[in-house]
Amino acid sequence: MKPKLLMVEDSRFFGTLLKQKIEKKLGHRVFWASTYAMAKQLLEEERGDFFLGLLDLNLPDSKPGEVVDLVRGYKIPAVVFTAELSNDIREDIWAKNVADYVIKQGSQDIDYVISTIRRLYLNSEIKVLLVDDSRFSREHMARLLAIHRYQTLQAENGEEALAALKEDLGIQLAIVDYNMPGMNGDELTRRIRNTHRHEDLSIIGVSAQGNSLLSAKFIKSGANDFIIKPFISEEFYCRVSQNVEMLTNIKTIRELSNRDYLTNLYNRRYFFENAKELFVKAAKQDHPLALGMIDIDNFKFVNDTYGHDAGDAVLCRISNILQASFQKTDIVARFGGEEFCVLVSGPESEDARLLFEKARLRIEATELNVGDKILRITVSVGVCTHRLESLAEMISNADQLLYKAKNANKNCVICK
Repeated sequence: MKPKLLMVEDSRFFGTLLKQKIEKKLGHRVFWASTYAMAKQLLEEERGDFFLGLLDLNLPDSKPGEVVDLVRGYKIPAVVFTAELSNDIREDIWAKNVADYVIKQGSQDIDYVISTIRRLYLNSEIKVLLVDDSRFSREHMARLLAIHRYQTLQAENGEEALAALKEDLGIQLAIVDYNMPGMNGDELTRRIRNTHRHEDLSIIGVSAQGNSLLSAKFIKSGANDFIIKPFISEEFYCRVSQNVEMLTNIKTIRELSNRDYLTNLYNRRYFFENAKELFVKAAKQDHPLALGMIDIDNFKFVNDTYGHDAGDAVLCRISNILQASFQKTDIVARFGGEEFCVLVSGPESEDARLLFEKARLRIEATELNVGDKILRITVSVGVCTHRLESLAEMISNADQLLYKAKNANKNCVICK
């Protein structure tokens, strides 16, 4: 189900434009109220089931900021719209523990709202480790991060932090205080960088005794950023968001470089980089592996008869079936052209045969509409069902079995 978003805005033009853009670009369901009374009614009807509120600071039927108090009372994160911003208004806004504010000036502000919504929605999947010997400081940062929907973990010293990072590989950001007993933030940062790369984990150093020298020391030790305490909420959010967005952008670039542009399956390069690690791990733990080579039958005939668009549609349909047929821990890759390779961890030989046979049957049962014709697709599969001496041997073995399947009237699975 699409996530629900509450928008409270009395400007018909601005509200219509924003609602349309949110629904088109993000796919969220927007519930629009133009008054305080309507907002209250929507909150009661939906029982506060909104992941975010976009709120006009000034409404015709309430005091300035009253709708913010109403929505925050339901523990819903809020982004505030305001037509003007003085220091007093800014302080009043942040005092209400909002996620952000936007000054209504032009179309670029709507783009900022869209990016903010996207970021806040994705934040719920991001884990942040807070490392500080002061419980008050940790709790303060945790409250701020909760408003932005981050998951938080806490450690009161360096050893606890290292243990948390070892136990939970999903932590993407660590906020590290400098002055801690036993192991200061500088040393902790150095030790974290021994096991976590900059592109996988961001580190923000913090200190109440901050200066340019300490900032440089932190960053040379491996931190990405530095904040001096006490900080204002706005600065804290900006620093955190920038570091998280940097990690997200790196992850996106990495994904694009690892994926086949047409089918979105992993590409040949990714397969060899990661299959080798999976093979070594399986060999050390004496776990079974299976490797299947899959080739589309009569693919040249499809391209020559129906055109390359039809061929692309066939490739995408088979790729979707293969992704659905195997687990996320398996590696499904497009090797090139009409050939695919799947490395499966864990199955015994008969189980491996059944896995690939089920995938073949799903492909055989599928139908593809090409113009006024229905196209049926089949594949030939060769499966090496035992872990051999090397990954290269398994690929070679599966290739030979695929060749036999092609010569055995196609549309079959041959295993060994």
